[in-house]
Amino acid sequence: MFHPKLFENRNVVVTGAGRGIGLEVARQFLDCSARVLVHVGRDPGRELPDFLLEAEVDRRAFLVPADFTSESGTRDFALAAADVFDRIDVLVNNAGTMVGRFPAGELTDEWYDRIVQLNQTSVVEVTRALLPLLRAAGQAAIVNTVSISALTGGSPGSAIYSASKAFVATYSKALARELAPDGIRVNCVSPGTIATDFHERYSSKDKLEQTRRSIPLQRLGTSEDCAPAYLFLAAPTLSGYITGQVIEINGGQLIC
Repeated sequence: MFHPKLFENRNVVVTGAGRGIGLEVARQFLDCSARVLVHVGRDPGRELPDFLLEAEVDRRAFLVPADFTSESGTRDFALAAADVFDRIDVLVNNAGTMVGRFPAGELTDEWYDRIVQLNQTSVVEVTRALLPLLRAAGQAAIVNTVSISALTGGSPGSAIYSASKAFVATYSKALARELAPDGIRVNCVSPGTIATDFHERYSSKDKLEQTRRSIPLQRLGTSEDCAPAYLFLAAPTLSGYITGQVIEINGGQLIC
């Protein structure tokens, strides 16, 4: 594991951190002495783990609910971040979900707009709003969550979700070039099939078992498998010469 002081005196923002990969990313940043603004989703009443509540009491974690599908959600979140931090050393854009599986012929404009807003537009909006604070850090990092489906197209019903993740991957590469003069590195983590409540909602047990058998490592991934890549890409001492890259974490799924 990383040195417990790796992110001492560093300010970190993690969106979509109320559960799954984002929650584990927030936990590991806290374990490495960062101050973490934790986007806990749109439900302020959601039950959160003790480690987050304890870190909030210690003023190491700052828990902020926000609905990124609402008209003012990302703007309100960015304003909350600016109230907490005068600079941001690390921004992790992790918020997003499939919303549902929608066959191409049945996808409505409403669902299309919702998927794109949450997975694609919110990343642009949060990044744009927080750029002044990232520039103020002098040597900042942005790490965006994409998906193996950005390369494969995903499974039936996930076309727009997959396309939105491909957008974020390309957007990140363009940002890496544009923001390099500001000392800001931009990279992506691309999880494969990870055993979180995401797949409990959107994939059947039979489908997951079929996928598991096809993976060279013969298991689905975990949030713990994914989170260290975010910390690696966020730490200038570990990845200071890495930008514009996508790290694939999938147990070998792509080589099959």
